[in-house]
Amino acid sequence: MTRIAFRRHATIDCFDMVDGQLAIDGLPLERLAARVGRTPFYAYSRSAIARRVADLRRALPAAVQLHYAMKANPMPAVVGHLAALTDGIDVASAAEMHTALDAGVAPEHISFAGPGKTSAEIAQAVAAGIVVNLESQRQYEQALQAAEQLGVAPRLAIRVNPAFELKSSGMKMGGGPKPFGIDQAAVPALIERMRADGVDLVGFHIFSGSQNLSAPAIIDAQQKTVALALALSQGLKVHPKWINIGGGFGVTYFPGETPLELAPIGAALEPLCRQAHDAIGAPLVLELGRYLVAEAGIYVSRVIDRKVSCGQTFLVTDGGLHHNLAASGNFGQVIRKNYPVAIGNRLATTDLEVQSVVGPLCTPLDLLADRMDLPAAQPGDLVVVFMAGAYGPTASPAAFLSHPAAAEVLV
Repeated sequence: MTRIAFRRHATIDCFDMVDGQLAIDGLPLERLAARVGRTPFYAYSRSAIARRVADLRRALPAAVQLHYAMKANPMPAVVGHLAALTDGIDVASAAEMHTALDAGVAPEHISFAGPGKTSAEIAQAVAAGIVVNLESQRQYEQALQAAEQLGVAPRLAIRVNPAFELKSSGMKMGGGPKPFGIDQAAVPALIERMRADGVDLVGFHIFSGSQNLSAPAIIDAQQKTVALALALSQGLKVHPKWINIGGGFGVTYFPGETPLELAPIGAALEPLCRQAHDAIGAPLVLELGRYLVAEAGIYVSRVIDRKVSCGQTFLVTDGGLHHNLAASGNFGQVIRKNYPVAIGNRLATTDLEVQSVVGPLCTPLDLLADRMDLPAAQPGDLVVVFMAGAYGPTASPAAFLSHPAAAEVLV
């Protein structure tokens, strides 16, 4: 068994080479495909997910609580696996809430975020006893109404839209005009209203951005986040039970990217944990999704045709952008980059040729690999796209052109 390096700068321990083909935790790819029964499919590694959580636990202060943002991968088996490894689950819809509850997560350890929660979803969350992260005055009114009708005390937190943003972030979710959260300047008025209504504040949720590979930028945002939460707590004389400082930890998809350094982030969090504990007795919560699952997943499709057009070789597969939109380029990037791709049953082959991998859809955007050096593949071979554990099936247009959905399996 030989551990493989599928990128120039990194290896993933759960992916091995057995008898010349990719294996996940020792299970050869062709045998895994037979077990699934069809292609295309996603496969996620239990051990890789567990190893990532363990690495985080070692790098971060013990006082930090780790939550899984299940929007990254809501497959029930994955959620159940992570529920046992983390301290809570963050959901973004009523359907995700039910998945988390079915996984056995205690309601008080589930929080519900999202700028467009419906009154029905809020009522479901209040009835279940999970924490609702308020993102508008209207959401507060709807939560209060549901609580009165049900005769229960609502568990409410405030998602704050801070005045700052996460620098070098792939997606900015805080700072300036945003659909997420309640503007920092408007938070005091809401807290005063909650106090007048006799409603306790459970916590603050301050999430300023995601997919960031810069430790200094993440540290800067975390310091500002904790300072803001403590200023609001002490100035308004409230005692939240926790402070969710968001996540933002990025992963490396493309050659040349440098993996995020955890050590400096962990070191910088130590004094922040002490400050929060000494000031208001609240722990810090780190909310991570992509970082926990992205590297643990692969997307596998089968070559159904090989053709040469004007001197360029194309491998046509039964999978494509309808299952893995990100790998295809998200319906067109200004500069498209290839995800790491391999011919999974021909890893030992050293004779390479330039090939492009396309899907079955009638659009030139259905492209999984553009002119990559790959072993010469034939119909029946298995194409593997790595870094596929996050934002896969549920973040792709599965109904586009009405092809079958991809299967999913947790190995």
